[in-house]
Amino acid sequence: MRAFQSAALLALTLLTLASAPVSANDTYKVEVIVFRQPGEPIPSSKLAPEGWSAGAMAISKEQSRETALNQEAAKLSPENGYEVLLHQAWSQPISETPNSVAISNGEQQLGHYPVEGTLTFSQGRTFKVDTQLWVNQFDSSGLVSASEHIKKTGSPVTRGKLTFIDYQSLGILIRIR
Repeated sequence: MRAFQSAALLALTLLTLASAPVSANDTYKVEVIVFRQPGEPIPSSKLAPEGWSAGAMAISKEQSRETALNQEAAKLSPENGYEVLLHQAWSQPISETPNSVAISNGEQQLGHYPVEGTLTFSQGRTFKVDTQLWVNQFDSSGLVSASEHIKKTGSPVTRGKLTFIDYQSLGILIRIR
């Protein structure tokens, strides 16, 4: 009987630890692939705003990490009708308090990048991400002439699993480890 009680107590303890939210001080590796899906681009009625990264943390060199989803990115090839626009990995803390990071790719022109935006992460029992991204086209003077825009709030992301966020002509793959 005593062995049964000990096993039951151990099982209950492990179950409690597995379902408890992770400490607010934990750092995670985040990896994101932004890509164009087959079909025509769907331009937004609004161009990317001047203050697109306001309040978001820039990813430092110390936070940058090697990408691990390289095989997945390779499958998103032009031969398959896709185009990878951004593939980036970094480390950051994620807690109940939402925190935003600014991501971008390409050469900056007059304060804008070909791909730019913010991801806002929070964690309760699960991870959530709010996405605000623009894929920009530039005119000959370097001004943004057209933008595709992804705006999605509260997308659930399961730790360790690849999550697909579908948005019109664009898509995002994201993994948090």
